[in-house]
Amino acid sequence: MNVPRLSVRVLLGLASIAIVIGTTALTFETPGPRLEYKLVADWPTLPPGMKFEGISAAACDAKDSLFVLHRVKPYVMVFDKDGKLLRSWNGDFKTPHGLRIDSDGNVWIADMANHLVQKFTPEGKLLLTLGQKNKPGLANDQFNKPADASIGPDGNLYVADGYGNSRVAKFTKDGKFLRDWGMKGKGASQFNIPHVVDFDGQKRVFVGDRENNRVQIFDLDGKLLDTWTDTGAPFGLFVHKDRVYLADGRKGTIRILDKDGKLMTRWETSSGKEMPHWINVDSQGSVYVGFVSGKRIQKWVPKG
Repeated sequence: MNVPRLSVRVLLGLASIAIVIGTTALTFETPGPRLEYKLVADWPTLPPGMKFEGISAAACDAKDSLFVLHRVKPYVMVFDKDGKLLRSWNGDFKTPHGLRIDSDGNVWIADMANHLVQKFTPEGKLLLTLGQKNKPGLANDQFNKPADASIGPDGNLYVADGYGNSRVAKFTKDGKFLRDWGMKGKGASQFNIPHVVDFDGQKRVFVGDRENNRVQIFDLDGKLLDTWTDTGAPFGLFVHKDRVYLADGRKGTIRILDKDGKLMTRWETSSGKEMPHWINVDSQGSVYVGFVSGKRIQKWVPKG
């Protein structure tokens, strides 16, 4: 993704725009809508005696309830939009890593250490298991440290089989293997930890190629369409209303890009070692950012 060269006058003008880091974030990177967000303090509300450990992922359902994936028990915690804990549940997880919710409300969890992708009801009943537990591999019925799993607009399942195999694997929603693409590398259609996978309204597949510091975009059959490089390290990626939300897990930066990859806004979520690992957006445009090392989740809401 190429960024136009700016004149000195334009740069000076941009420099005059205030960027408030902390409880408010405001930037105006490219022509278009001005985007401003504020941090919701003390969100969510945990029951007495409970505290967060590593937050690996988070996703909203159709009612804007937030499903938070925890690295320790309780593995899944469900909050309403006001931050009240509704319920929690567990599975036979070892290192639960990615969580997505499909249009039917089912919860898909990629367990990196168990080498599994599993489908659950919203209440935690196991419906389907893909992969072979504790048996990493590249066969059609195996994964090697999968990072994310998401149902595409065609109703099929796409798995970012990221830490070991460096590929995207495509299955029917019932678990039948269809195809895969990618291998470890820096070239086109190659990956160095495909960490997240999501889709836009044009049926494009967005893959956060984390260690290559880029997002690669494919059609539903794996044909490379575009590559964006102004993304930082895309640990988290979520597409909402033709906007691409990115969590740079190395610099602690949130970026929002338009459908063509142009930067619309960005802000810092943290400093030091507390870097964001996941990002999600609800129907109202509120942005949720999960931290593994920071052991917390942030809610940023549109201001104004």
